Amino acid sequence: MAACLKEEKQVRRIYEALQAASCPWVGGLGLQEAETLLRLLTSPSEHRTNILMWICCRINQNFWSSKKTSVTAEERGVLTRAEMAQLGQELMLCRADDVDLIEGRASVGRQISFLEQLLTIVSSRTSSRPRVDAETMLDVFYATENLPHLSQMLEPVFQPWTGHMKTLEKDTKPSSKQSKEVADVCALLETTQSALEDLQSECEFWNKDVPSPSVFSPSSLRVAACDLQQLIATFSHVFESDLRVYCSSEHRSFSAETDVFKRVHQLLQACLTEVEMLKEVSEASLSLKEDLEQLQSRGHKHTLQDRLEEVAERVSDFLSLLPS
Repeated sequence: MAACLKEEKQVRRIYEALQAASCPWVGGLGLQEAETLLRLLTSPSEHRTNILMWICCRINQNFWSSKKTSVTAEERGVLTRAEMAQLGQELMLCRADDVDLIEGRASVGRQISFLEQLLTIVSSRTSSRPRVDAETMLDVFYATENLPHLSQMLEPVFQPWTGHMKTLEKDTKPSSKQSKEVADVCALLETTQSALEDLQSECEFWNKDVPSPSVFSPSSLRVAACDLQQLIATFSHVFESDLRVYCSSEHRSFSAETDVFKRVHQLLQACLTEVEMLKEVSEASLSLKEDLEQLQSRGHKHTLQDRLEEVAERVSDFLSLLPS
């Protein structure tokens, strides 16, 4: 019950954040029930995909290759989901093959956490760098009062004076000292390059194909730092509340007396001896039974008293072999 209430609160926060960011896919819906909001944001649907696509566009406007016009609508949807998963991997929020999370088939808690982290990045980028409308900037650039400046920038008419040109040519002539330094630097660079090529030919692991690393993003570093801070805070709380008592307790000391172990060893040895005796008695009984069957088959008969005496003799012989 507590988990459901927590998820409902998180979904309401996400919906309010989307409204505050002027998301066109939630504007005018007027949803109030938590169950409806939960179904909208965590169930597979085209509406949810459009919301997620809008969030990704706010984070990176070039994440979707719009030049892919030769593919069908279904193939374009697959490409879009793959690119959103790739963007999530760059932000260190999911894996590149985590398509279930993009389609809305993962667990509810994981989807809510994913959407919250994406909206956090959107809000941080919006607050740190205000967007400038491209059309507004072009209107200002091509305004009537700015056209003379634009024409002068495209076709400059200023020509340097002859004296300034001579001074510039004089200053740009390299001296002999500078030429020598340039030649020394070029020779050093060539020597270094040849040494690096020799070293690369000797190192086998440099010749293997190494996958190119993902593009570094400041937002990825920001998300990783936030996650690390949360983990450290959680561990500190658990350590202070549960683990510190055990870490500060004294170590237990073990007794140096070994009488108990010696007594147990003696009992085990006696038990093993009795087991061996029972085994020998069983073998003697089996041998006696075989001898009786052989004698009966030959027609010879012995009394019970004779057999008991023979068994007693065998037992006494066996006991005499055992240590006292």
